[in-house]
Amino acid sequence: MSSARKKPSQRPRPWVRVRRASQVFFFGLFVYILWSTTYPLTGSISPEWIFKLDPLVMIFTAIAERVLLAGLIFAGGMLVLTWVLGRFFCGWVCPLGAVIDAVGAVRGARNGLSDRANRWFRRPKLVFLLLIAVLAAAGIQAAWFLDPIVVAARFVSMNLIPTSTLLADRFFVFTVQKFNLYDSGFYDLYRTMKSDFLGVKVAYFKNALPILGFFVAATLPALFVSRFWCRAICPLGALYGQVARGSLLRRQTEDCKSCGVCRSACRMGAIREDFLTVPGECILCMDCVYDCRAAKTRFGWGGGAKPDVPASSQGAGERSGGITRKEFLWVTLAAGLFSGFRGRHGGGGAGKHAGAKHDGSCRNLPLRPPGVADEGEFVDRCIRCGNCMKVCVTNGLQPVMFEEGWEAMWTPKLVPEIGCCEYQCNLCSQVCPTGAIPKMDLETKKKARLGIAEIDQKLCVAYSENKTCIVCEEHCPISEKAIKFDEVFVDGKRILKPWIDEDLCVGCGICQHVCPVTQPSRAVRVFARKRHLPAK
Repeated sequence: MSSARKKPSQRPRPWVRVRRASQVFFFGLFVYILWSTTYPLTGSISPEWIFKLDPLVMIFTAIAERVLLAGLIFAGGMLVLTWVLGRFFCGWVCPLGAVIDAVGAVRGARNGLSDRANRWFRRPKLVFLLLIAVLAAAGIQAAWFLDPIVVAARFVSMNLIPTSTLLADRFFVFTVQKFNLYDSGFYDLYRTMKSDFLGVKVAYFKNALPILGFFVAATLPALFVSRFWCRAICPLGALYGQVARGSLLRRQTEDCKSCGVCRSACRMGAIREDFLTVPGECILCMDCVYDCRAAKTRFGWGGGAKPDVPASSQGAGERSGGITRKEFLWVTLAAGLFSGFRGRHGGGGAGKHAGAKHDGSCRNLPLRPPGVADEGEFVDRCIRCGNCMKVCVTNGLQPVMFEEGWEAMWTPKLVPEIGCCEYQCNLCSQVCPTGAIPKMDLETKKKARLGIAEIDQKLCVAYSENKTCIVCEEHCPISEKAIKFDEVFVDGKRILKPWIDEDLCVGCGICQHVCPVTQPSRAVRVFARKRHLPAK
């Protein structure tokens, strides 16, 4: 027991420093891409590439929707790299993994759990991966819920960026006003930042607090058990781990003294009590290389040193960390019941919204981004990454929670009271990684119908008070004007009463956004009707 308490070697750790630099670089790049993606997109790296490199969402979205996604090629490339290098992505690239490592470093979380405890920790993520696979086979895409890249992207887009820009904006405004710096270079800097691609434009997102809570729940347990999310929950890590079981680059030892230092320090619990490695759990953090007091540990391609994997690693020893037949049956049964329930009550492709694109009875559906025709298909293909909401120039695209049904949680919908769909913008279709929002050029997007505006004559002042109001018509972006007027005379007074030309209206929502009547609701509102038909 005393030997297990020996301190790690204090040798220089160049590869550890390189790994940390890699984590900082890729996390910074991740934030930069999301932050810099704004209107216009020219010169920016589209954030869709982040998710096209994610095999979990690409593979299982393609299976669930029975489509071939362009990102499958790049996701397949990541799996090939994992087969060669091992689970490098988790330790060197993953943005959520970088945050989890930083959180774990604050307290020095516990690492050296027993083999039994480590096997218990590994099992849930394999169950989650299996559940995602079974649901995808049933036509339901559930990879978005626990995918670490999606979780990190939602946090960055919906929490980090809005909070940072709000604080920056308040700082500049306070400083300029407090010290009367309107004629200074400081104020010029503020104006430049307001218009620059890394500006201080403040956005507001409904339901951002649950998104923050989910991110905290994913990272905070690392204070107590190192890499808890990666060990126990992450289905992407489970997918990489299954591929990495046969990786070419592996941990190797020579004349191991069995001091136990490497095992007690392993942040993934990948080193067993017999000091052999579970290759699917190793994230190549390189700590064990420098923790070894005898300098007998390295990573190699085989030959020369003894591979630190037992001959039975693909047998009973490794299976003990997997899932049992009983668990497999329970997962399959649960997925079957879930898909059947959702088919009757949810938003799946065969669910309550499947016929929405065939008729006009869609008033109760949410306003979706332009080009979305089928509600069920959209809900299943959307991975809730937040790209479209982040780049929406009016801030009108908002994440929903449960108001559209739990199956639609965190999908985007247009809230015209906050912002309309900008007529001259097609950016949301350019950044969607799965095609949930179809790619469209600007001219096609201008004709894409989100819904149809309707005027409530009980609220519109032109009808209820016989007062002329032309605000909605003035702001209508359609050149032929989808809002027209009937000229009537009341008590000798000329009144213009608006009406909607449904052949021209695309449901952009600007009329609802600018309507001066706000109580009990806007006098003109957009409803999701006939949105499958192109506007003339």
